[in-house]
Amino acid sequence: MLTKLYSSDILRLASTLQAARLTEPDGTARAQSKLCGSELELDVEMDGERVKDVALRVRACALGQASAAVLEQGIVGATLDEIVAARDSLAAMLKGDGEAPKGRFENLALLAGVRDYPARHQSVMLAWDAAVKAVQQARGGG
Repeated sequence: MLTKLYSSDILRLASTLQAARLTEPDGTARAQSKLCGSELELDVEMDGERVKDVALRVRACALGQASAAVLEQGIVGATLDEIVAARDSLAAMLKGDGEAPKGRFENLALLAGVRDYPARHQSVMLAWDAAVKAVQQARGGG
């Protein structure tokens, strides 16, 4: 069962993350899973309403890393509304009553198998929760 969960696609995605910081971020957020101990810190730089750059520092299982990698690969150019929609679609997908996000974050579909492992949900959601907070902060609302 776990072999299916940790597919080569998930492991490949997880391996693409590079820990980095932005010199002068417009927003920074941290998130931690009390259940599994995963932690993440995310910086964003904005250009008006759109994300101009992102940097992440992730300490999580391969599933949390893969989710963060999908975010990292698609967030540049995204608006807060797009990030919130992707986060909410991911949460619905994990609960089993929704489909994976489409468009720039469609690779989240690779994490559909996580729905059967509720203990992993929080780790998969970390990057998305942090991204929403960081962008809200950058826009002066958080």
